[in-house]
Amino acid sequence: MKETIDAYLAFMKETELLKSVTRTAWTGSGKQESTAEHSWHLALFAAVMLEEYPGLDARKTLLMCLLHDIGEIYEGDISAALHPDSSRKYQEEYRAASRVFSLLPEKQKEDFMAVWQEYEDGQTPEARLVKALDKAETIIQHNTGKNPPDFDYDFNLQYGKPYFTDDTLLAEMRNVLDSETKAHSKGQ
Repeated sequence: MKETIDAYLAFMKETELLKSVTRTAWTGSGKQESTAEHSWHLALFAAVMLEEYPGLDARKTLLMCLLHDIGEIYEGDISAALHPDSSRKYQEEYRAASRVFSLLPEKQKEDFMAVWQEYEDGQTPEARLVKALDKAETIIQHNTGKNPPDFDYDFNLQYGKPYFTDDTLLAEMRNVLDSETKAHSKGQ
């Protein structure tokens, strides 16, 4: 039992790093959002949206929200607007996820890694919903935050668009987000 508790505590101490990893999104007060804040906000978003998706595995969906950016824990967030090499980014994040999950007992390590990988693969209904909401949460943050004067709102008009096409509710959400983005883009 002590080994398990020690593993949990080591994992929790290590994941504290996510509070200091900043993203390219700015809050309404003008500070950069942390990966921890983004993941919490995404989980809350999914919890609200799961009412519309009763066939999905809610536990897995919420866990996926909390774990989806764990690969940023050591190297940080790389903005999609920079068009990073996706293979290199995946390999770095895979190593980071493996490293932090290795602090957990073997079964949890395997379970968490499987959920993280499922998100990365983006093929299951849960992963596709989380990917769409991840993009939506980022766009919402961009539309409500105090961004730098040279912020590129137009990038958001294509950002993650494929994840919104196969679902009527998500497609309508995307239309609303795109309208808000266009209003910000014109206001620059």
